[in-house]
Order: sequence, then C-alpha cells, then structure tokens
Amino acid sequence: MSFLQVVLPYILAGVSVGGQYALIAIGYTMVYGILRLINFAHGEVFMVAGLMMVYLAFKLPFFLSIPLVLLIIVALGFVIERTAYRPLRSAPRMSVMISAIGISYLLQNLALYITGGLNKNYPTIPWISDPIIFLDVTIKRVTIITPFLVLILIICLVWLINNTKIGIAMRAVAEDFETSQLMGIKIDSVVTFTFTIGSLLAAVGSILYFSNYPGVIPTAGAMPGLKAFVAAVFGGIGSIPGAVIGGFLIGICESIIKGLDTILIQSNIIQVPLELATFSDAFTFVLLIIILVLRPSGLFGKKSLEKV
Repeated sequence: MSFLQVVLPYILAGVSVGGQYALIAIGYTMVYGILRLINFAHGEVFMVAGLMMVYLAFKLPFFLSIPLVLLIIVALGFVIERTAYRPLRSAPRMSVMISAIGISYLLQNLALYITGGLNKNYPTIPWISDPIIFLDVTIKRVTIITPFLVLILIICLVWLINNTKIGIAMRAVAEDFETSQLMGIKIDSVVTFTFTIGSLLAAVGSILYFSNYPGVIPTAGAMPGLKAFVAAVFGGIGSIPGAVIGGFLIGICESIIKGLDTILIQSNIIQVPLELATFSDAFTFVLLIIILVLRPSGLFGKKSLEKV
C-alpha cells in the first residue's frame, strides 16, 4: 500500500470535517464583524439542529424534516438575538458575553432535560450517508459533498453581501457601527439577519457533521463550536474567507493527527503505537495560542485602530 493510499482517507475526512467547522466559523465571524462580540451560544445552536433532526426524522420523511430543521434553527437564531443580544445593545460588552454564555448553558440544560443525557443516534439520511468508493477508498458520500456544498454556500453568501441592499448594510455596519446608525441604516434588522444567516449555516453544518459522526448528546456542540471559533480566529475573526480556510486547515490537521499512528505504522516508520490521537484536540488550542502570539489579527484579519 502506497503512502498516498494510507494518508488519503484521513485527508478526505479532514476536508469534510473542516468544511463543517468552516460553516460554524462563519457564524462566529459574521456576528463579530458587526457587533465585535462572540456568540458563545453558537455551538449549542449546532447541537440543537442535530437533536431536532433526530426527533423530526422519527416522525416525518426527510424531504420535510430537513427543511423544517433549517427553519426551526433560523427561528432559534432570531429568538436568541432578540432575547440575549438586542436588550443589551447599549450595555457593556461583558454583560452581553455573560448573556450569551447563559443562553449556551440554557440550551445545553434543556437538551439534557429532554434527552436525559442519553446519546441519540442521528438518522441515516439516504444518498448523503451512502458509502462510495473514491480513489480506492471507501467513504461516505457526505465526505465528498461537504467541500463542494461549502464552496457553493460561500459563493452565495459573498454574492449576497456584495450585491444586495442588506449585504451592503452589513458591510457598512461592520465598518462603522455608530456612523451607520446616523446614516439611517436599521441596525436591528441587520443584526437579526446576521444571526439568522449564521444559524442557517450552523444547521447545514450540523446535518453534514452528524451524518459522519452520528452520536448527538447535549454537549455535542461544545467541541465543534470551540474548534470553529479557533478557525475563525486563525483566519482573522471578521473575515469570511479566513474562517473558511481556518476551518479546512484545522479539520485536515486534526484528522491526520488522529490517524498518525496508523500512518506511521503502515509506512514502517514506527512499530508500536504512540497514542498520538490523544493530542488531536490539544493541537487546535496550541494553534490558537501560536496565532495569538505571532499574529493576533489572524491570517486575513485587519489590525483595528481605536480613536481616543
């Protein structure tokens, strides 16, 4: 077996999960770009989308349950913005951050109450979850679909931001919040739209993610949410292309580290497993520390100058 055949499954898995991290990271980066705040409840929105699919697919066919999950998660993003962010628009940033953390724990505890903390098996979505052979490697079709779907969604999002009235308003608010208010831009509408778009992308990412990793528990959104946040910081928080590149990079590196023992053994480099997969999560946060030390604004972020 050649080295490429050994490594290829891990690269493909990394591209797939990286695309899913990228969809979540866009939600972080869009909200930060406008409000200069991190929506710490975003990972739980991702988790709720997974649980909603578990329960709805049990009663409804997929052609109804999938759109319904997307609509419910968009509504959830709308409610979170209305209840946890809008009333605190003029409050100190610390108050808003605490409110977001509170919403995060509220969603986790509601999920714990509903599920009893039990692992819920994500439904097998026809066609998406089917196994296929790609370059002599057996993988799920979702692994191939994910990067292309992410690319299509990013193109649509960039077009929306650059060519529509609401998109121009979003760019204006991201550039200068106070001046946008003076120019008559409806800030509340822009922020609400941003939250709903971010929630929609998180719901799509949830469908793709749990099709590959089918166990849904109340804390299932915590680690993907944190890794997506690191991806957003790595690429430059506030930069959509940066969030996408950061997501793919973290996904690929994480997947390769998880399979590094197998790769090294099959390549006859080592004889005994070193249990390197233990460090796959740690790598993400070490990367965050390195980026914050060497380039605090991220790869594509802009250094902000505050006038005094």
